[in-house]
Amino acid sequence: MRNALTYTLTLLWSLQLFAAPLTLPEPDAGSTCPVCGMFVAKYPEWIATVQYRDGHAHHFDGAKDMFKYLFDLPRWAPGHNAANIRAIGVTEYYGLTLIDAREAYYVVGSDVLGPMGHELIPLASEGDAQEFLRDHRGARILRFDEVQHALPVKLDEGVFE
Repeated sequence: MRNALTYTLTLLWSLQLFAAPLTLPEPDAGSTCPVCGMFVAKYPEWIATVQYRDGHAHHFDGAKDMFKYLFDLPRWAPGHNAANIRAIGVTEYYGLTLIDAREAYYVVGSDVLGPMGHELIPLASEGDAQEFLRDHRGARILRFDEVQHALPVKLDEGVFE
């Protein structure tokens, strides 16, 4: 009985270390990224989504374009504002599930490229991010609030600082 309780508590504790799956609208075959114009549904392992309180959603072909969008809403989403965003999701690299972008860990500077080249790779836990960083020669790990305005453009240029 004690082993079962220990196992259950360990399992519950470990589940708290990972970002919970998120339910957001999926892109249809004609959905294009508002930043680059690519057809998003062609790259399901990279989809990121911003959904507004009115249910409207914009889909992206990676976290990098999602951040570009968030940093310049007047350019990419005239008429929308950050106060009306309900949820932001990114596709987690290992599990390929949509997780809360604000809870994700992002590895930059790795040898894994997304549809638009160098990418912010979303991971669900710090442990996964550390493992990915080692396995794929990443430069660093960032949290959502640590991604600076210039980083997505620098990634396009191959600069990871």
